[in-house]
Amino acid sequence: MRKLILTTAAVAAAIGLVGCDDPNTLIDKRDGQKYRTVMIGGDRWMAENLNHTTDSSWCYNNDTSYCKKYGRLYDWKTATTVCPKGWKLPSREDWNYLGQAVGGEGMLRDKGMIYWDGAGKNLKSKSGWNDRNDESSGNGTDSFGFSALPGGFRNSDGDFGRAGNDGYWWTASDYTYHRGMIYLDDYVYEYNDDKGYGLSVRCVADNP
Repeated sequence: MRKLILTTAAVAAAIGLVGCDDPNTLIDKRDGQKYRTVMIGGDRWMAENLNHTTDSSWCYNNDTSYCKKYGRLYDWKTATTVCPKGWKLPSREDWNYLGQAVGGEGMLRDKGMIYWDGAGKNLKSKSGWNDRNDESSGNGTDSFGFSALPGGFRNSDGDFGRAGNDGYWWTASDYTYHRGMIYLDDYVYEYNDDKGYGLSVRCVADNP
């Protein structure tokens, strides 16, 4: 009987890391919000941007309807600690592996930064991205269920921009590297910006 109890407890603990008994759903126990998750290349990612309210986080244009659509924008310091228990802000390496896992071709930029050719097309959602300048669609194929959306940013002065055009996500690097996708092409870019910027957060599971 004791062995059965321990086994049941172990299963319950494992389920608790995800937040419910569906491995494709994360329930954030802090506020009850539900997020889709997806397994890509052996890592389990959130398939939606985080929308947990904290200090130093904002809805785009300070309009709550944008939070429902895009999640919240966080400064870097907040982003490093905002993921639910059992999840973390992805490292540069996590993002690099994601780009490779979805078929992107890694290319070096200046200062050793990387962009992934083709990864953006496979990661971007099938709708929600503005058309390109030649009037072709800026949407992706969402081939892996990541469903990246163009949530824009908030700069250090409090101004917002680029929603509908671009999406930006923090990494855990202390040099404030982040990843971006834009409506104009199918790359995933690496950028470096001020820690006071407000950008989106996608969490990755500690133990997928």
